Amino acid sequence: MGIEDDDAAGHGPTLLRAVPAGAEARVAALYWEAFGRKLGPALGPPEAGRAFIAEHLHHDRGLVAVHGDEIVGVAGYRLGGHGLTGGGPRDVLAAYGPLRGLPRLAVLSLFERTPAPGELVMDGIAVDARRRGLGTGGLLLAEVAAVAAEHGCHRVRLDVIDVNPRARALYRRHGFTAVRTERTPCLRPLLGFGAVTTMHRPVTAADARPR
Repeated sequence: MGIEDDDAAGHGPTLLRAVPAGAEARVAALYWEAFGRKLGPALGPPEAGRAFIAEHLHHDRGLVAVHGDEIVGVAGYRLGGHGLTGGGPRDVLAAYGPLRGLPRLAVLSLFERTPAPGELVMDGIAVDARRRGLGTGGLLLAEVAAVAAEHGCHRVRLDVIDVNPRARALYRRHGFTAVRTERTPCLRPLLGFGAVTTMHRPVTAADARPR
């Protein structure tokens, strides 16, 4: 399924409801660009982290923005027990070895978010730096809401770290409100951030795409 829209630069991107085969490395690169600071202690160095993400993607949990022949944005979501980024403990240990893998599993456990009933949890959104400010992020967020509506969810949930005010501003513009902030200053030296804010956006019938 593809959806097209216009942006400030002219004809906008096409949205796809899954990560195309062969695009894993590109999606992983975008995802690492957006979240490498957060994921670095668990999956770094960057080359290893990007390779791990690419190898363990769940293609059906990613929404992809394509402009021309290039993927310029991706939004992942968690629904039905899995999200865009995958890889379990065995995969981490196989990729990094037991000695380096066990501490990484402990860090990854800090990022685990389980959806409540009727809730779709976002698994990250990343837009190419050259396309920021042109509406791509908003298109992806609207499509996430459409997926949530089609699955009978009543809200979308996401978490944003305190060192990413640009993302928080984007979410606010598109209907998300902060509901709580978890402060963990002791983790700042390890993870690079000291607080995580949970935001919710209600899902309504208007979010569903006409069939």
